Amino acid sequence: MTGGTGERAGTATLPAQEGRPAEPVRAAPPPKERSRLAALDGLRILAALMVCLYHYAGKEGTVAESWGQSPAHLFPTLSSFATYGSLGVQLFFIISGFVICMSSWGRSVGDFFRSRVARLYPAYWAAIVVVTAAAVLLPVVVEPLRPDELLVNLTMLQQPLGVDRVLGVCWTLWVELRFYVLFAVFVVWRGVTYRRVVVFCCGWTLAGAFARIADHPLTDALVMRDHAPYFIAGLALYLIHRHGSDLLLWGIVLVSWLLGQRYSVMALWHPGAEGAFDRSPSVIQLIVTLSFVAVAAVALGWLRWADWRWLTFAGALTYPFYLLHEHLGWFVIRVLNRGLHIPPQLTLIATVVLILVLAYLMHRFVEKPVGPRLKRTMTEQSRRVRQTASRA
Repeated sequence: MTGGTGERAGTATLPAQEGRPAEPVRAAPPPKERSRLAALDGLRILAALMVCLYHYAGKEGTVAESWGQSPAHLFPTLSSFATYGSLGVQLFFIISGFVICMSSWGRSVGDFFRSRVARLYPAYWAAIVVVTAAAVLLPVVVEPLRPDELLVNLTMLQQPLGVDRVLGVCWTLWVELRFYVLFAVFVVWRGVTYRRVVVFCCGWTLAGAFARIADHPLTDALVMRDHAPYFIAGLALYLIHRHGSDLLLWGIVLVSWLLGQRYSVMALWHPGAEGAFDRSPSVIQLIVTLSFVAVAAVALGWLRWADWRWLTFAGALTYPFYLLHEHLGWFVIRVLNRGLHIPPQLTLIATVVLILVLAYLMHRFVEKPVGPRLKRTMTEQSRRVRQTASRA
């Protein structure tokens, strides 16, 4: 759920990286590179809308309470498609592996840490405030948490600590955080190179297999055996994007796809289930495969024709939209449909548009001013601490 930009301007030579041939590199962003990233942004907003559609029209439980009846009865055709929208998370994870490898190249572990904190936390804190305020105003949808639980949520560590979540979707942030830590410890700490990323991908894949043999909650939490293949595929696809194709990298992608489609079917296919959980394993496999293919197309430059600035703008809204859409959308649905008696189809459209508008406001007035300022402050303080320590 994060983005990055390429760099280019004149031409220079990048030194060979541990067995890789020297490659030409340019310093300022070219149209070709920008278009690739625009396509990636397009995939990000697509993944967010998939998850949103699942939470509004393909999921039972609280959303059914907000509508007053099952979404499957309100949207018979749409709901059958929306039930697969949860697979947008897998697409997010593939994109995250690609983007994190790209954005961490040439950075120290301190730079990596500061960029992740500045990118994730300002919008996350703002979303907690907004959703908590909505819960206080309309507790019939979601009850506000106790102050002690709310404060723990500010750390993004509520899930491993067994505390209720303010934001329903933040379980994926806990997955992302663990990926960042693993990648920082095993790759970024020593400097990101082709060889280190490849070794990390292969080692993580094997660790996932051993974790399944061990079948212990701690190893599952550390290795993330069911989520790892998507991040690994994204890392390998970025290496293909940066260095070009080779059989080793495509082998990593292929193995990740083989494992990822299996894990997705195991997690999402429930034989005999009804409603939101009545999914076909073949459709699950197809959507996972298309997710891999879509990011691979970006890596290979096949989508460089999608050079539309609105995709970059839409990509910038993805993270705040993702944070806000679930619980806040349920509030809006209840107010518009059951309170103001607006037809379900119009309510669905209006809810998505309203959350997009709120996401823009959060991006404009929280992410853009607060994130860079937070990063500059942490960078300046780190530099000051190093200078003080060097004089001691």
